Amino acid sequence: MNPKYWTILELPTILNRLAEFTAFSAGHDLALALAPSTDLAEVRRRQAETAEARHLLSIKTDITLGGVHDLRPHVQNAVRGARLLPQDLLDVRDTLYRAQQIKRSIGRQKEQFPLLARIIERLAGCPELITEIDRCIDEYGQVLDSASPQLAYLRTELKVAYDRLMDKLNRLIANPENAPHLQEGYITQRDGRYVIPVRAPSRGRIPGLVHDQSASGATLFIEPLATVELNNQYRELQLEEQHEVERILLALSGRVAEQAAAITQTVEALAELDLALAKAKYADAIRATEPEIVEFTASRRAKKQNENRPPHPGSVIDLKQARHPLIDPQKVVPIDIHLSASDGYHIVVITGPNTGGKTVSLKTVGLLALMAQCGLHLPVADGARLTVFEAICADIGDEQSIEQSLSTFSSHMSNIIDILETIDDHSLVLLDELGAGTDPLEGAALAQSLLIHLVQRQVTALVTTHHPELKLFAHSTPGVINASVEFDLETLSPTYRLSIGLPGHSNAFAIARRLGLPEIIVRRAQSMIAENVLDVERYLSELKAMRQEAEQLRDNLQQQQTQVERLRAELRERLLQIEAERETLLRQAHEQAAQEIVALRKELRELKRRAARIAGTESHAEWTAIETQIEQLESEQLAHEPSPSLAVPTGDKIEIGDTVWVPDLNTTGELLAIDGEAAEVQVGSFRVRTRLHPLELRHKKAVSPAHDAQVTISLPPPPPVSTELHLRGLRVDEGLQRLEKYLDDAYRARAPFVRIVHGKGSGRMKQAVRQLLQQHPLVASFRDGVEGEGDSGVTIVKFKT
Repeated sequence: MNPKYWTILELPTILNRLAEFTAFSAGHDLALALAPSTDLAEVRRRQAETAEARHLLSIKTDITLGGVHDLRPHVQNAVRGARLLPQDLLDVRDTLYRAQQIKRSIGRQKEQFPLLARIIERLAGCPELITEIDRCIDEYGQVLDSASPQLAYLRTELKVAYDRLMDKLNRLIANPENAPHLQEGYITQRDGRYVIPVRAPSRGRIPGLVHDQSASGATLFIEPLATVELNNQYRELQLEEQHEVERILLALSGRVAEQAAAITQTVEALAELDLALAKAKYADAIRATEPEIVEFTASRRAKKQNENRPPHPGSVIDLKQARHPLIDPQKVVPIDIHLSASDGYHIVVITGPNTGGKTVSLKTVGLLALMAQCGLHLPVADGARLTVFEAICADIGDEQSIEQSLSTFSSHMSNIIDILETIDDHSLVLLDELGAGTDPLEGAALAQSLLIHLVQRQVTALVTTHHPELKLFAHSTPGVINASVEFDLETLSPTYRLSIGLPGHSNAFAIARRLGLPEIIVRRAQSMIAENVLDVERYLSELKAMRQEAEQLRDNLQQQQTQVERLRAELRERLLQIEAERETLLRQAHEQAAQEIVALRKELRELKRRAARIAGTESHAEWTAIETQIEQLESEQLAHEPSPSLAVPTGDKIEIGDTVWVPDLNTTGELLAIDGEAAEVQVGSFRVRTRLHPLELRHKKAVSPAHDAQVTISLPPPPPVSTELHLRGLRVDEGLQRLEKYLDDAYRARAPFVRIVHGKGSGRMKQAVRQLLQQHPLVASFRDGVEGEGDSGVTIVKFKT
């Protein structure tokens, strides 16, 4: 890609704005150096990285690179053997410490941010170096006494020497004999030596070394002879301390040089992270969305096209509500632009009045394509799609050159020639005012010839022009389509909206009339134009009005469809709620009825046990009362269960062919056979083997001289039953009672098998369940659960067919 065209499309201005969102100089430099990539995988990676950074900032609003510095100059100095300043070493410490924090913060979520995690993995914390700098230098850049034992010793001696020196000087100042000779009673420094101010006339009164004098000459700054040796000692200790501090700083600088590669890698990784976060912040600032980066696709209709119609290059530009990012968001007018193989065109010819937004449309498309290939999100609506162009070239604006003695036309032609030498079928070309700056007829002919050349080379292009001949050319040439920028005749101002499919017109006559040009002049001008040209302009206006009307109708239909879908969803939700409420009420009713039946049966069994215990031992009256109570409970139970159609005969013996009540199945059937204590009963289409003694007579067999009467049995609808029963936590007798009822219900519901969950525990419940299943007439087989079914803690039961 030629950076010359980036400048024309104002990409450097975008990068400058991007750089403002960076946190430190290395990231700033990386943002300014950002260049569009022509590699599809790399562009997709950049876009995904920006999306990850936006997501990261949305959930970690406190993440920042504050305190990070570009350490590379310091590292280079340290490698050359230079001694770093304390502040430089603090910058190294702060940057490495911040790198550690960022690595811990983002590293815990590396699965969520895989691309950013790759950057974070390159951060080297160098904890030993951080600890060493912390041990030697405080927050104010002062080397600490703890940096070395020698430094601690020297500073102790230095304090003692200082105290001695000050004590001696203070005594000299306080001496009454010296008071008349002192200009002021204070101690000061000259050339690193402590002195006192003495009046010039009293120079010999206080013997010592003169180091300076005041501007007026009235005061001499004298180092008394009595303090010369103390000053010497103090100064020597100062020099020793300075040398030890320099030695410590040099040692720390050597430690930095040892970690030069790790530190440089960390700074570069931080710069990449800074750039990613800056792209995310800039995207949020311009309300951008992530575009889909797609491959060049061959036209599906290429095989159907003849040799005179070159195939589509496979480029895709699909931008909805695209906004130029450098125009004031309050003033910018979004545009829609789309072209692809499915559309059948790859060159768009834009016409319309001056200042209508044609050039802005070109720049918007070109700049957004460059931004996308830089990895920046775009100020467009969701669903934007772009291919990766290997070259994006533009000839936009007045390129008249006085220095090269080139006219506007010559300058445009020179640029176009350069463009034609570099482009191929994976290029995007933007040409503004094609054919302008010369004779209209010759300019229109050159423009058509250039467009034919671009069509034949399968180049994607957007072109603006004022030549009416190009409108007809775009309409009649495969691969080329007209577009226009709209103009409001009422306000005499452009709307800046781009309309694909219709050519624009200059509206010169309409504008002239609205501005007040005499009608006679306008009509004379119109008469000078060929009638067919005027007809075309009139047809264009009518076609545009019809299209606007169709678009308005389409928008109304879309709104109505949206409303219908919303109402449909609301009705569907309400029906689901009603169905759920109905099912809840039915379930509650079934549960209540089942509980009542269980309670009645329990009470009935208890009364029967009591009756058996007192039979023959209690009075006849009490026995009669219990029988009465049993009869009442049985009648209540029958009220909850399906009632037989005929009364039960009493005192008759059950015989083959009789209709009997089968309590285990809660229904009636025909007795087919009796085998000792066992019986076989026909229940509907099933033959059931069960125990004889619980059976109760309902109908005697009807005898006919010709043939036996057939008995029709009406079964109640089976209740909804789960395929799993839990018995854990129940007593054995309670569990068996619940199991018996459950097996009856499950059989009636035609469940092929059920799962009895009894748990392992002591094994009593499991043993009792197995004993009941062995004797149950409805059970065909049972087994332990396998792995995944509950192992030996469950029993899988299969029913007889």
